[in-house]
Amino acid sequence: MIKIFISSVQSEFSKERKMLYDYITNDAMLGRFFQPFIFEKLPAKSRKPDDVYLKEASKSEIYLGIFGKEYGREDKEGISATEREYDEAAKNEKVRIIFVKHENNRSKKMSVLISKAEGHVIRKSFSTPAELRSAVYASLVNYLEEMELIRLGPFDAATCFGAKIDDIDFPKVKKFLNRAIEKREFPLPYETKETDLLKHLDLIREEKISNAAILLFGKKPQRFLISSEVKCAQFFGYEVEKPIENYQIYAGDLFEMVDLAVAFVMSRIDLWVGTRAESTSVPTKYEIPREVVKEAIVNAVAHRNYTSNSSVQVMLFRDRLEVWNSGSLPEELTPAMLKGPHKSIPGNPLIATPMYLAGYIEKVGTGTRDIYRFCKEAGLKEPEFHFDGDFRITIWRKDKNEGLNEGLNEGLNEGLNEGLNEGLNEGLNETLKELYEWVAKHPGIKAKDISESLNRPIKTIERQVKKLIDEKLIERRGSRKTGGYWVINND
Repeated sequence: MIKIFISSVQSEFSKERKMLYDYITNDAMLGRFFQPFIFEKLPAKSRKPDDVYLKEASKSEIYLGIFGKEYGREDKEGISATEREYDEAAKNEKVRIIFVKHENNRSKKMSVLISKAEGHVIRKSFSTPAELRSAVYASLVNYLEEMELIRLGPFDAATCFGAKIDDIDFPKVKKFLNRAIEKREFPLPYETKETDLLKHLDLIREEKISNAAILLFGKKPQRFLISSEVKCAQFFGYEVEKPIENYQIYAGDLFEMVDLAVAFVMSRIDLWVGTRAESTSVPTKYEIPREVVKEAIVNAVAHRNYTSNSSVQVMLFRDRLEVWNSGSLPEELTPAMLKGPHKSIPGNPLIATPMYLAGYIEKVGTGTRDIYRFCKEAGLKEPEFHFDGDFRITIWRKDKNEGLNEGLNEGLNEGLNEGLNEGLNEGLNETLKELYEWVAKHPGIKAKDISESLNRPIKTIERQVKKLIDEKLIERRGSRKTGGYWVINND
């Protein structure tokens, strides 16, 4: 709570002091942030003015002075308690907000105190208690806005409290610049300084680090924004229930978390492996297109409500993929409108722009339409968009028997063996598919490392690797000691 010390001549403004104390304490918004102090609220036995009021003034973040006609009772040195309190706040460089009542016959010493405060404080005038209350409210709201404790703009543009330039990972910024130039012909040159790039993207303003800067390029974003992680889970059946087959919580910057979440899904859905009937290369195809998975996850990460304590959730079920986020649709849009052309109204514009420049968003305003289109081309059921407090995208998986039946039917026309192989390869060879995906995600990996990662005996890995090499899906590069395995045809 932000402490406010209310200072004035008590006898002159007794009603106004109590009015402000009650108003600030009971107001729905001000009461959340501010804790006012007035001397009258102390128990009678604790009232030792010389000890208390200066101590309370020094402990408070804001000095709120009400100056009127009277100067107040003076001490041995001829200085009133009101001026002592002001001097204590000035000495400790407190925020000082002074409200001066219109008076015709002001005491000389009070006029001198008002002149003394001018130029160093926020000063406003009032005539009635109602005017004083309104002026105090406006001043305190302005203080909250300046401190960015409340905001009128988007969350990603707000200052990330406690963050410094040292919390930004400059190699990440440089890598982003190179990618933006290659992907989008970004106009800034390769030699642009990292801080200049961040300023160009409005991620730093007046040396203040924005939430977007930390989320995109922070060394440890979750240190400042705890719930900005992505949770991924795979379930055996059709509902959220234990046991959970696989569960991962990913932290890092937004680019890293998108990549990890996409890899989580792609390594756990069916991969169709074709034959060389029409080409020397072996065609591969996922049951859900990679573009669909990536777009759904990017959409959740880019548009979520980062003030919520809930994280982005990616849940893979036996029959579907669901991606949840705490964001909401703009009032101008409905879930039904996402199928066709619609406005692009990003909830976090400072996040959306860099993700577009880095190639994570292909074209502004087309993401959900692309999900529909790619699902249709892949022969999947129409995806669903729901909003009931959270925003949810549902992508339907293929029937587990579809690949086998498709291959068998094709085999009747083009050769029984070929059809059986295609049908069996689609969705049934999980161990080889997982191995293939692991190599795709970790180019140059060694058999020993694969064995440890996938928890399989080294002999089993060597046998499975040989099968993938024979199928010309992966290859070995480098010497026996330093070499590793690489994917040849990674769709």
